[in-house]
Amino acid sequence: MSLPKYGVLKGTVIGHLRDADDDHYQILVKAGSMVCRVAVNVRSAAANAPSTVLFTSLRMLPKTYTTKLQALPVGYSKLASQPNGVALDFVRSKLFKPASMKPLPPDVPGKDNDLKDLLESAVLKAMRPAGALIYALGERWGPEVGKPDQYFSFSPGNGIHDIHMNQGNHGKYKKDNSIFQDGALIFSYPNADWLAVFLAFQSQSFKTDEYGHPV
Repeated sequence: MSLPKYGVLKGTVIGHLRDADDDHYQILVKAGSMVCRVAVNVRSAAANAPSTVLFTSLRMLPKTYTTKLQALPVGYSKLASQPNGVALDFVRSKLFKPASMKPLPPDVPGKDNDLKDLLESAVLKAMRPAGALIYALGERWGPEVGKPDQYFSFSPGNGIHDIHMNQGNHGKYKKDNSIFQDGALIFSYPNADWLAVFLAFQSQSFKTDEYGHPV
């Protein structure tokens, strides 16, 4: 019970779609010779009600961790689900306190007050300066030979999803539980400027056993 293709995509942001569907913010990434789509949940499916996701962010990350990110090759790297590496665990990595995660609606009237606004700001900033990078931690899909991407139309379809906590699930999503396989969206900007975005569903538990199941 885990995500078999848990890993990290490292590349350059070249496009985005704010309103491609109701549940995700879509980001287009160039990673060497590969093009990928990063699908970021901005709300949960009906099975994970309530739909508003939990959010927190960091603008500073431990140097020991950012050094490991920077050492990764451009492209997709499969990650071992274990401590002291790049793999993340919202409960055990101690990057932030789970209590700091608060519900953030996907899209409400106004400026800079919802999750899509925050993601759009981070993405546009990453598209402007030379040297900006994105690190998307989650599960890979594809390459889907003969099947173009449904939003950006590149072929073959290829990307990363599950950019959120991947433990503490109940019911139909319990099969995805494991430790040290949580997703995140991390932006590296010039001048050692970082932004890390962490998401979870309100239906998930932050008290989990050694297999990532809720206790």
